Amino acid sequence: MRLLLTSDTHLPRRARRLPPPLLAEMGAADVVLHAGDWVDVATLDLFEARARRLVGVSGNNDGPELRSRLPEVARVECGGLRFGVVHETGASQGREKRCADRFPDLDVLVFGHSHIPWDTTAPGGLRLLNPGSPTDRRRQPYCTYMTAEVSDARLTDVRLHRIAPGT
Repeated sequence: MRLLLTSDTHLPRRARRLPPPLLAEMGAADVVLHAGDWVDVATLDLFEARARRLVGVSGNNDGPELRSRLPEVARVECGGLRFGVVHETGASQGREKRCADRFPDLDVLVFGHSHIPWDTTAPGGLRLLNPGSPTDRRRQPYCTYMTAEVSDARLTDVRLHRIAPGT
């Protein structure tokens, strides 16, 4: 099972459109997980139209219309793994313990908000993944998203993809 992980698309404030590499991955993914800050309802509509299966949450920059369509926390089983999606997890200091305490029923937590890619494992085994942002790199050298594979209840081939400037 192929996964696409993304967050913080911020359309149309940070970019006019989604980058072509992200759109191509969306078509190849079995499940797309979006960790919030869509900003524009049309972006959610686009993801819903293109993704085979979409799991998304609202973020702090999402207005009432998006919040009415998206939960703050989503949980889904993919290939025998228990995934959670949330926008914000707080400061990086102590994140692993805080998330493991908050989400003891998960194997993988996908989050966003910071636009900073993150891949760690908490004590007890919770994998924490932040794909960064495909449209707003902030202080990062690149805009990013992640892909991963799930096979036999194992998360494999987790990759951070950099989007070339001007793409």
